[in-house]
Amino acid sequence: MKHPVDVHVGKRVRHRRWMVGMTQQQLADKVGIKFQQIQKYETGMNRISASRLWDIADALGVAISFFFEGLDQSSSIVEEIDGDILADKEALMLVRSYYAIPEAQRRRLFDLAKVLSDAA
Repeated sequence: MKHPVDVHVGKRVRHRRWMVGMTQQQLADKVGIKFQQIQKYETGMNRISASRLWDIADALGVAISFFFEGLDQSSSIVEEIDGDILADKEALMLVRSYYAIPEAQRRRLFDLAKVLSDAA
């Protein structure tokens, strides 16, 4: 049975990997494991050891704490995982594309999106 924390950490690994445009194979190569193991980590099927999480964080350019962001002891972990908007592949692609835009243009796009969402 999957532990909710393992699922959360796995999703954070997948999100960061997507954000930097890395495939499972590329991450596996950097960490020195097979891509199937990355798949198992990302789904929470396999728990990530501390040393492996260290290697993954280094390969993805984040602090280890990144993988635990969003976990709150006072709220239900399962509710948070179910409501995770970045679990949607299209949303991740949109965020990655957004950050590829130069900052000044990105700010104008953000302002336009706010106006459009307020009008809806």
